[in-house]
Amino acid sequence: MIKAVCFDLFNTLARYEPPREVVHANACCTIGVEVSPEAVAKALPLADKFWRDENARSPINKRSQKEVADVYADYEVRLLQEIGREISHETALQIMAKLWDIGLKFDVYDDSLSVLKLLKDRRLITGLISNVGQDVDETCQKLGMQPYLDFRVTSFEVGYDKPRPEIFWAALEKAQTEPEETIYVGDQYDLDIVGARNVGITPVLIDRNNELTHITDCPRIQSLTEIVEYI
Repeated sequence: MIKAVCFDLFNTLARYEPPREVVHANACCTIGVEVSPEAVAKALPLADKFWRDENARSPINKRSQKEVADVYADYEVRLLQEIGREISHETALQIMAKLWDIGLKFDVYDDSLSVLKLLKDRRLITGLISNVGQDVDETCQKLGMQPYLDFRVTSFEVGYDKPRPEIFWAALEKAQTEPEETIYVGDQYDLDIVGARNVGITPVLIDRNNELTHITDCPRIQSLTEIVEYI
């Protein structure tokens, strides 16, 4: 019997609007580094992995101001290297400064709040499991999700990113459920599906654009409304 349903945050419950690759490409172009949003989108996963690895090695939010700036610069250098563009440390910091000025904005998907409310109406425990480097309470509040989430677990608080088991164990502890009583919905196979499955949680892949048809070893849905079929 399923007692809890947990969700990833970005690209599962909420999205960047405008998309992160568009904002990033615009920031690059403002200082003369011409890149396309499509190229940035392909390079972001590698750069994001670098950030997660750095945070796992030593929490970034606890480092000195200079060390944090160096990580941001290294992130940008690696991202653009993946695209085939070489930039200096100083240029990388200029791009990151532009990104801070522009800002990244979030919006919930049309099905998110209604599904969270449905799960709560059915007396299921709901939770968030996310690889983020900061607290997400304010974000959840702004997006209107706070009343429908019983708990949140992030790599910021646990010190480990998905797919490490520690972040999923922390969620199970907060949910007070067994793995077989828990479903986890996420959009990234290597992080979400593999991580949940490795601790015995039932994984469900959200594939909103129907791009992951080659993945057949786990349930795959295109809308969160389909989650009711698994509870």
